Amino acid sequence: MKDIVFSGIQPTHQLHIGNYIGALKQWVHIQKEHHCNFCIVDEHAITVPQDPKALRDRILTTAATYLAVGIIPEKTTLFVQSEVPQHTELGWLLMTIAKIGELERMTQFKDKSRKGGAAGAGVGLFGYPALMAADILIYDTTLVPVGDDQLQHVELTRVLARRFNERFGETFVVPNPLIQKVGARIMSLQDPAKKMSKSDTAETATLFLTDTDDSIRKKIMRSVTDSEALVHYDPEKKPAVSNLMTIYHHMTGETMKDIEKKFAGKGYGDFKKDLAEQVIQHMGPLRDKINHYLTDKTELKKILDAGRDTALKNAEAKMKVVRERMGLGR
Repeated sequence: MKDIVFSGIQPTHQLHIGNYIGALKQWVHIQKEHHCNFCIVDEHAITVPQDPKALRDRILTTAATYLAVGIIPEKTTLFVQSEVPQHTELGWLLMTIAKIGELERMTQFKDKSRKGGAAGAGVGLFGYPALMAADILIYDTTLVPVGDDQLQHVELTRVLARRFNERFGETFVVPNPLIQKVGARIMSLQDPAKKMSKSDTAETATLFLTDTDDSIRKKIMRSVTDSEALVHYDPEKKPAVSNLMTIYHHMTGETMKDIEKKFAGKGYGDFKKDLAEQVIQHMGPLRDKINHYLTDKTELKKILDAGRDTALKNAEAKMKVVRERMGLGR
């Protein structure tokens, strides 16, 4: 029996090469073997302030990106989270069995609330792991492709699924995470201690999927490296160059050993120049496809409408069972 997969990306800012390597590239292969629900999780995006018009535009850009990388609507269910209200309904129901201590331990809440202090953070930011659990559980998901920084949320989803089943009877499948061995977490080009981010204020820290060729060259040539000018993979001792090597690996398919041999006796300058060209060769056609899909937004919306209709049908079937088990309604 095929696994059921759920994953999604927030339509905040532009998508970057970390999203591509850590999620989208993996999705393209997963869809060949399993039934996949790929969502644009716009309700997660509004846990921090968003400009409504910009958010709506980015939803379509994110959909165009999904298609450009190779997500096939005929093989997957591609939809926008907010257009399937059962997600938020189940999210609330799961919050009634989640514990405050469990949500307080979520590292993303700690990170995002650190600037203004936890007391000033929105309730949605605090409770959004329950909505993420609902996203997953409502489709009887068995596999969740995630980066290692999201493992904590999948584990909470597993806890809530088991707790619900114990209290109300077997209802939810307990999902498992699916993580790539190399490149699940691409780091900032300017600070290898930080994950590459769509909202990084450093101009050259992030490689966006719509960057021009010149911008890609500039960012990679200005990326930080380690003091020892040796192209060697060692994430602990050489995190900066190891991060660049991980990107090179995903652009070319070459192993770390192959990359080390290729640049033996050469400096970082030669490595960066070649890396930039490899990224341009791999990502240039993707950028062009994104722009192509955005020229026909009517067709984009038709694809999202079809995915929404499928998701609505499946989500409501599950919610009927959930409501009955919990004693809701008449």
